[in-house]
Parts: sequence; C-alpha cells; structure tokens
Amino acid sequence: MKTFRLLCMAVISVVLIVALIINVSLLRLGRRSDGFYRVEAKRIADEIEETGSYSPDAYPHITGVFSDLGDGRLYTSNEHYVIIEAGGTLYRAEYRSDGISKTLIAADAAFAVFFALIVWLLNYIRRHIIVPFGRLNEVPNELARGNLAVEIPEEKSRYFGRFTWGVNLLREKIEDDRRRELSMQREKKLLLLSLSHDIKTPLSAIKLSSKALARGLYTDEEKRRQTAESIGARADEIEGFVSRITKAASEDFMSFEVVQGEVFLSSVVEKLTARYAPQLSVTGTAFKVGEYFDCLLSCDPDRLAECLQNLVENAIKYGDGREIALSFVSQDGCELITVENTGCSLDPADLPQIFESFHRGANAEGIRGNGLGLFICRKLMGLMGGEAYADIKDGRFCVTLVVRMA
Repeated sequence: MKTFRLLCMAVISVVLIVALIINVSLLRLGRRSDGFYRVEAKRIADEIEETGSYSPDAYPHITGVFSDLGDGRLYTSNEHYVIIEAGGTLYRAEYRSDGISKTLIAADAAFAVFFALIVWLLNYIRRHIIVPFGRLNEVPNELARGNLAVEIPEEKSRYFGRFTWGVNLLREKIEDDRRRELSMQREKKLLLLSLSHDIKTPLSAIKLSSKALARGLYTDEEKRRQTAESIGARADEIEGFVSRITKAASEDFMSFEVVQGEVFLSSVVEKLTARYAPQLSVTGTAFKVGEYFDCLLSCDPDRLAECLQNLVENAIKYGDGREIALSFVSQDGCELITVENTGCSLDPADLPQIFESFHRGANAEGIRGNGLGLFICRKLMGLMGGEAYADIKDGRFCVTLVVRMA
C-alpha cells in the first residue's frame, strides 16, 4: 500500500509538472506572438513616412491603419490597437490577437479533466485492486503454515471474486485431504494392530509344535505327521495375514477423482504444445507433434492433460534431450496418444513394474523423483475408461494413453 501511495504521488507530480511546462511554453509563445504586431506597426510607420502609404498584404497581423481625423475617435476602437507616428501624424494600427490566452485556458481545462481522470483511476485501482489484494496477502502464507482456519474475506470485486472463491476451494480441498489422510492412517494402524494380534496365536502354536518335535515328545510317526501338518496350516494362516498387511500397505494412498466430460483432441494438443514447446526450444530439444484427426474424446480434460504432462516431464527427465514426440493413432473407437523420447536407458526387464507405485528403474539413479508419475497416469486413465502402457522401440521409450472417443 505504501508503494502504491508513492506511485500515486509520482504520477500526480509528473502530470502537474507537464501541465506547468506547457503553460510556461504557451505564455512564452504568446509573448513572442504579441511582439509580431509591434514589429509590423513600426514597419508600417516607416513605410508611410517614406511613401505616404503602405501595403496591407505585407503585414498579416495588422488589420487596419487609421489616421487622426480630428474627431477625437483616434483612441476609440473595439479592436486591439497600437498608436504609431509617421511624418508627424498619429495613426491607430489595429492588430489581430492570436488567441494564446484562449488556447491557454483550453489547455488548462483539458489538463484539469485529464488530472481528474488520473486521480479517479488511481483511486479506483486502490479501492478495487490494491485494498482487496492487501486483505488476501497473508492467506497463502497461513495456508502454507497449515492454518486452514485463516479467514478469507469475501470479495465481490470482479477482479478478485473468482480468486477468493478459488482460494476457498483450495482450503476446503486441503482440509478434506487432511481428514482423509488421518482417517486412512487410523484405519491402517488399527488393521496392523489387529493383524499383529491375530498373528500371535498361530505363531505361538507353531513355536510349541516345533519345540515338541525338537524334543522328541512325539514317538508315534502319525502324531509327528499331524504336528507337521499343523505347523504348515498355521504357517499358511500367517501367510494370509502377511498378504493382508501387504495389500493394506499397497492400497491406494492417493485420492483420484475424475469428472467425465468431453474435449476435442486439438484443444488438448494445443495446450500441451503451448506449455512445453517454448521451454524445450530453449534447451534445444526438438518437440514434434505428429498428424492427427481432430476428434471428440470422452474423458476428464484436466486429468488427461495431467497425464500427458506427467509423460512429457518424464521424457524431459529421463531422455537424452534430443527429441520428444507426440504421435496419434485412431483404433477401435479409441484415440491412442503416444509420448516418446530418444535416449531410453530403461532396462526392458523393468517394463512390467514401471506403473507400480514408488517403483523407479535403474536408470533413475541420481534423478529426483518419487516413482508416482506413471502410477498416477494408469490410475487416472483406468478411471476414465482408458488404459496406459509402455514399450521400448528402437532406443525410444514410448508411453501410450488409450482414450475413448465420444
């Protein structure tokens, strides 16, 4: 706010200085213009004294010259005039004013209107942009600190109303995610505690049976066989519990929401190109977009864009920086969108696992990441009724998204 006040003062000062300069310039011009008729009057006096007459066309500022006829009206006129003497006779030389004073008044009036407009505009910006923005200034910091109860003032301003609404949605989304995460953690903790308790029973039975066998308490061969089978059954039971733990640990830890809609393929491609083409041109990476037939896709446009962005980001991180390409194939009512990059260093043996959560191939060493990009892509594509798969062709890593046509 202080900076804006200083800016306002600077703008107003500049406008006033410009107005002052123009006023001074017009006044000087007026004085120079007024001097012209004096020069011409003096020249007329000299010409009358020499020739007894003068040429009116030679004096544009003089409108008429009148002599004293003895009637006392030499000094009476409604026009601007100056008295000159030639050959002992007084003359009234009337002249035309250039209207500098009127120009000055008009210029000042125009500047007054302009100044009022500037003041109104600055005040409008302060009331409808600067002040509302100032009220929202601390909201992002508070949200970053985890203070989800921060007050977000309602703004009806056409400039910040939608922004405030969006920030409120963001806060609600963070709150929902936090509640969901806490609920999931609580459920998993209860599950683990329950399973750990359930494991103790078969584990105790296994330990007792194994001790009995070790000490030779069972002399009957049939009894030993039954004990061994009991140990195997209890081991199977423990294996079942371990499977449940593994399944709980590998369950979806992220919330995926898809709003099914429709979007033209050209719109998706144009947005992706607009985002990455300038960035890749700076690094010298060729970004090629193959030919495609524009069609209407049945998907969540935002989620599809997210999937493609993940694939391009992966291509940037794991490729050799020479080329990233998009290709398109229409097949069986679906559009196949493939993102491929040169310089693939992924071991083909890793292909079956690359869509698993937190899985990172051997080629990811030294590259930042968490192994979730392709996992998210496949999950989202599945929710949209599509699919995602990967392949390695001629040293290129290719990931294809299968999107249903509308």
